[in-house]
Amino acid sequence: MEQVFSMERGTGEESYATNSKLQSTCLSLSMPVLKQAVLSFCCTDLPETITIADLGCASGPNTFIAVSEIISIMYKNCCELGRSPLEFRVFFNDLPGNDFNTIFQSLPAFQEKLQQENGPKFGPFFTAGVPGSFYGRLFPSKTLHIVHSSSSIHWLSQVPPELVDKANPVINKGKIFISRTSPAAVIDSYVTQFRKDFTLFLKLRSEEIAPKGRMVLTLRGRTTPDPTSDQSCLLWDYLGQAFQDLVAKGVVEEEMLDGYYTPYYEPCPEEIQAEVEKEGSFAVDRLEVVALPWDYVNGGINYDRALTAKEMAKAMRAVNESMIGSHFGADIMDRLFHRFMEIMAADTMEVEHVSLVVSLIRNA
Repeated sequence: MEQVFSMERGTGEESYATNSKLQSTCLSLSMPVLKQAVLSFCCTDLPETITIADLGCASGPNTFIAVSEIISIMYKNCCELGRSPLEFRVFFNDLPGNDFNTIFQSLPAFQEKLQQENGPKFGPFFTAGVPGSFYGRLFPSKTLHIVHSSSSIHWLSQVPPELVDKANPVINKGKIFISRTSPAAVIDSYVTQFRKDFTLFLKLRSEEIAPKGRMVLTLRGRTTPDPTSDQSCLLWDYLGQAFQDLVAKGVVEEEMLDGYYTPYYEPCPEEIQAEVEKEGSFAVDRLEVVALPWDYVNGGINYDRALTAKEMAKAMRAVNESMIGSHFGADIMDRLFHRFMEIMAADTMEVEHVSLVVSLIRNA
C-alpha cells in the first residue's frame, strides 16, 4: 500500500483534485463536529504553540479546509478571551507517493488567505509535509494537540493476507471486494483486518497526542451492521463486473483478477465505538452519520443517470488508478472505467453515500 497507493496527481480532468466532490461535501458537513472539538480544547490550558496534524491530506482544494477552520477558530477564541496570540505548527501527512508538490505550491496563497481572514495580527504559522503511513509512527511522543483526518481511515494498511496467500488463497470469484456472494471467510478477513488496523491507528496516535488532545476522523461507513449491504458494496460490484467483462474479452487474465482485492473497509458506528473502547486510549465525544444522495458526486446537481455514472467513474478512477495500474498495468484503465460507467448507467439501484464523523478525546 505504502509503495503503490496514491490519489491521481495534479489538477487535470482525471485528477483527484478535480474529482473529489463527495469528499469535499463530507468534509464540510463534518465541520460542526470539528468546531466543537476545537472549542472544547480551547477550554484547557493551552501551550504557546499548537501542533496540528492532518492525516491522509491528499492534494487539491480539500487539503486546507480543516486546517484553516482549526486555526481560525483557535485564533478568534484567543482574541475574544484576551489571550496572547498562539503560534501554529501544521503537519500535512500522506503516503510518499502523494502529490506534495501541489500542496507546497498552494501554501503561499493559503497563508495569505488566512492572514486576510484573521487580520494583520494573525500568526506566526509554520507548515511541513510528513510522508509516511499513519499505520506507523509519524510524530514524537505527546507533541500533537489537534489531529484531523478525512476520507482516509477506511483504507486498510494492506489487503487481508488470507486473500492473497498463494499456498491456500480464499477465492472471491469475480469480485474485488466484499459482496453478497462472498464466502464468509472473505468477509471475516476484511473485518479482522479493519479491527487490527484501526486499533493500531488508535494506539499510535495515543503515543503522539498530548493528554486531552483532540482527534476528529471522517471516514466512509455504513449504517447497517451487515458489511455486504449495497450501501458499502454497490460501487465495488460495478467495478468487479467491469473487470469480469474485460476477462471475457481476453483483455485481463482471470488469474490476475482472482488475485486482486481492494484494501478498503466501511465500518458501522458500533464497530468504531467498540474498537475505541477496547483500545482504551481515547473517549468518544461524538459519533455521527453523514449521508449524501446517490447523485451527489455531481456536486449536488441532479444529473441524469448517465452523467452521474460518468462523474462516478472519474471519481473511482482518481482514487483507484494507482493500485489497479500497479497490478494490471495502465493500458486497461480507459476500457475498464468506460465499462464501469456503462454498467452503472444501465442499473437503477441507488444508495446513499454514508460517512461517519467521530470526535475523540485523548485520555489523561
